[in-house]
Order: sequence, then structure tokens, then C-alpha cells
Amino acid sequence: MNLNCAVIAPDRILATQLLGAFEDLGGIKVVRDLHQYPHEFELLRMIRSMVPQVVFLNLQDLDRSFEIIESIQNEFPGLQIAVFHDQVEPQILLRLMQHGIREYIAPPFDPDDLARVLIRLREASLKSPLSSPRSNLVYAFLPSKPGSGTTTLAINASMAMARQPDTPAMFMDLDLNNGLVRFLMKIDNDHTILDAAEYAANMDEALWPQLVSAHGQLDILHSGSVKPGVRVDNEQIRHLIDYARKNYSAISIDLSGNMERHSTEVMQEAKTIFVVCTPEIPSIHLAREKFIYLKSVGLDEKVQFLLNRRTSNELLDLKTVEELLDAKVTMSFPNDYGGV
Repeated sequence: MNLNCAVIAPDRILATQLLGAFEDLGGIKVVRDLHQYPHEFELLRMIRSMVPQVVFLNLQDLDRSFEIIESIQNEFPGLQIAVFHDQVEPQILLRLMQHGIREYIAPPFDPDDLARVLIRLREASLKSPLSSPRSNLVYAFLPSKPGSGTTTLAINASMAMARQPDTPAMFMDLDLNNGLVRFLMKIDNDHTILDAAEYAANMDEALWPQLVSAHGQLDILHSGSVKPGVRVDNEQIRHLIDYARKNYSAISIDLSGNMERHSTEVMQEAKTIFVVCTPEIPSIHLAREKFIYLKSVGLDEKVQFLLNRRTSNELLDLKTVEELLDAKVTMSFPNDYGGV
């Protein structure tokens, strides 16, 4: 069983040495390697989405390092923190101990010493697993091109999640160019996701039920009528998703595919990004282009491809599609208008 860890290290020479030592030891999966100290919301977002067991923190900037330690301990008290630096100084050790940090490693990263540190961290993480009142199950659905059937897949996946025991589920329609969800789900609530975004920073349990629409066990925020050119601020998105995390076990978000700034913000928050394409060359090409973009912004590890509308006589079989995507297809779905 791998020990999942995140590395935060502006000192890239030291980070490279540590990552090399991890690779030599084995049994360690680096879920995120940050080259700079993140802002607090970026840090907490990374932890919620990637759920590491340990954060390895480089002490290049002591003040920023202790700010990060305090943020993690306030929000995720069960998360283990180990620090590393090029030298061990008694006054720093004392300050770390006052913050409850017991694991301080320095080069050269001796394999035996590092193995003992990792064993202690693994045992501590099992005794005190990462706990947060916020769900990390946020799923973004991104079409390669319009007409890929992404909304249909996202809605049906959300309803399936909502049918699971003790799984309150939420669906957000952020495809502001179409407004299809309100029609599909026969929703008569005039309040939209834009209203929710406007009040997201001050959302409470009295206002929320007025904004969402219930479909069985699934709560829905629809986008209303067609609103070309309308966008949502990134800060509003963060507040909205943060509120949903506190109240739902699983959140699905339908995106337009136009790669707006708010869509990128959603994908930053997501645990998984489902890129939906069909077995046609233009759709596969655009799926690949979007994957290249997501890789450029460090989101490629979250991506899973869904192949929709497969037919028995299609020109491109699954193997060919995967070769064109240069990636595996997680799941495929038949072209079934009657079933839909």
C-alpha cells in the first residue's frame, strides 16, 4: 500500500534529491509536487482534492512555512506534516516541536533513516486519518465539443450517486450557454446558479433551500435560460463549491467546454475531470487538445476520458480512439436514444 504524499518545495535542488530518495525506496506516491508556496485557498483545495496522508514541506522561507503549517493544522488536524531543509538548526527544531511537528529530515537522505521516518508517518496517518468536514468528491464534466452528450452523462451519474445510501448529492449546471438542465429535469424554480453565486460568500441554511431544486434525492442548481457571455467570478465559484462541500457527499458540475476562467477554477477544485468525447475525429481531436491544455496547467493527473455514443458499426474502435487520445478510456457508453 502506497503512502500518498504531497511535496511543497521552492528549493528544487533539495526537492529533486528527496524525490529521488522516495523513488529508490518505493512504496511512496507523490500526488502533487508544488514548486512554490501556495496561497492558502490553493493549499486547502489541493489537500481536499488529492487527500495526501503526508505533506513534506521545504523550510526555505520560515515565515511562509509556518503559515502553511498553521493552515493545515487548523483545517486538517489529522494530516501528517514532515519538514525538510538543508540543515538542522536547534531553534527551528524547538519551534517545530511547539507546533507538534516531529519529523525533520535533512540531506543526505539516508535510505534507512528515511524509511524509519516514513514508517512512523504511515502509522501516525493510520491512527489519525485525514478528517475534514468538507467532501473531496467534486467531479467536473467537460465536453470535447458541443453535442457530446456530456450533460446527459453528468445528470445520470449524479442521480446514481444520490441513490446510494447516506450520499447527499449535488448537481451544478455551469454550462451557461445552453440552459438545458432546467428543461431536462422539468424544474420550475426561477432561481439559478447565478443567484447562488451572487450570495455564495454569505450563504446559509435558510437561503440555500430556496435556490436549489430537488429531484428525488438529488439537489440541482440550474443555469436558467440561455445567457451567452455571462460569467461567474472565480471567488464566487470557490465560495459556492466550499459551501456545497460542507453539505453534500458528492458534487457534480457540468461545464460548457469553452474553457472559461470559471471552468478552470472548477477543474482546479475537482477531484476528477471527466472529458467526454464521441468516436469521431473532430471530437477526439478536441478532447486531445483540451487534455494538452490541462496538462500545461498541472491538471492532467485528474483527467479521465469517457467515450460516449458508441455504435456497433463505428469506424473507430476503442483501441484506435485510445491511440488518438494517447490515453486510456475509463468507460464507454452506447448510442442509445431510446434508453436516454
